[in-house]
Amino acid sequence: MGNVTEIPVKLSHFSDAEFRSMLSAAPRIRIVDGALAPELIAKLTGLFPNVTFDSLGADWAEASRLEMDIVVVGLDASARRDVEKAFVDLKRLPGAKVIIVLRNAGISDAKGLIEAGASDVLVTPISEIALALSLERLLARGGSGHSNERPSGKIVALLKSGGGVGATAIGVQIACMLAKKPGLSEKVCFADLDLQFGVGSLYFDLAEALTVTDCLAVGELLSETQFSTALTKHSSGVRVLGGVRELTALEALTPQRADELVRGLRRDFAVTIVDLPSVWTAWTNRVLHLADQIILVTGLSVPHVHLVRRQLNVLHQQKLDGVPLAVICNAVTADQQDMLSVKSAEKSIGRSFDVVVPEDKRVMEAAVNQGVEISTIRKGTKLEKAIGVIADALAARVTPNQNMRTAR
Repeated sequence: MGNVTEIPVKLSHFSDAEFRSMLSAAPRIRIVDGALAPELIAKLTGLFPNVTFDSLGADWAEASRLEMDIVVVGLDASARRDVEKAFVDLKRLPGAKVIIVLRNAGISDAKGLIEAGASDVLVTPISEIALALSLERLLARGGSGHSNERPSGKIVALLKSGGGVGATAIGVQIACMLAKKPGLSEKVCFADLDLQFGVGSLYFDLAEALTVTDCLAVGELLSETQFSTALTKHSSGVRVLGGVRELTALEALTPQRADELVRGLRRDFAVTIVDLPSVWTAWTNRVLHLADQIILVTGLSVPHVHLVRRQLNVLHQQKLDGVPLAVICNAVTADQQDMLSVKSAEKSIGRSFDVVVPEDKRVMEAAVNQGVEISTIRKGTKLEKAIGVIADALAARVTPNQNMRTAR
């Protein structure tokens, strides 16, 4: 067996109770010879200890006669005769769950196979995570039926007035506090969607957490990914969709994929905090329209005041006035207020700050560096109290009429 510790996420698609009820019919995955490398199969065996992996031989045309839950098939798109045969074989297996690992593929090849009946098409090279997520989703479909549940969780969009305002640090701490609230244990997610400079996973000390680019590799069925088990869990109980490991083009995420991602996160979590990049794109606009609450984080300075006004103008232009908005002024010091008072800043932007968070650089930086909650560093600080105001409001399920009381 391969070294399972090389995989950063250990998936568990069935709970112990669910698995005990299925002992008489353990999930079985059959793999056509050559479809997957032996070391990849060994790693999957470690990730799915309750699943039986068998060889199907060289031909899958007669797979309908065999007992199985999923069949994994390798296919070379440059071998057109094999591709045409695959279209025929898929029609012979109505309702079967077939994953095709496709080499030398074009966009039309993958789309055509999906339309012909393939449950998923993974284009090589594929990662262990992409294949594991695909298996996770298909196994769950036949089990608890999560894909049919109506999404009901709340989405909190974290928006920045500009870079360096500490929005990610605030969002991470809010998530940790929410996870401690009654009824929210194991039901809070932090999703870092800053595709270029996201460091949310580092703030949780989870550098190898599953990322949005890992999730995008599963293709069109992103919304059916079982995020509640696929995402790494922080010690606070927060599930983390981490920042990208390499700088990624913002266009890698589309409005459609963003929609699917949000739908899956809504289904699996009571509250998801989505950390957005500071720039506007078509997909960030879509996320903001899907959000139940927007939190705009800024600093206290003349440039930040102007940037907040710009963001508020764009929110208005995009007809997002109906989404509840909280404006947080972060890391405020006495020296800053000597140069620009909170009241003057509020007058300039045309509204009050909902929460003013005092600077406590020593405590916040220690929490960031250690990947822990600020209460672990020091309890009862003004910083903790201010962030707690935000968490308390969000714990009320982010209802449209929920207002955050101002903390000074």
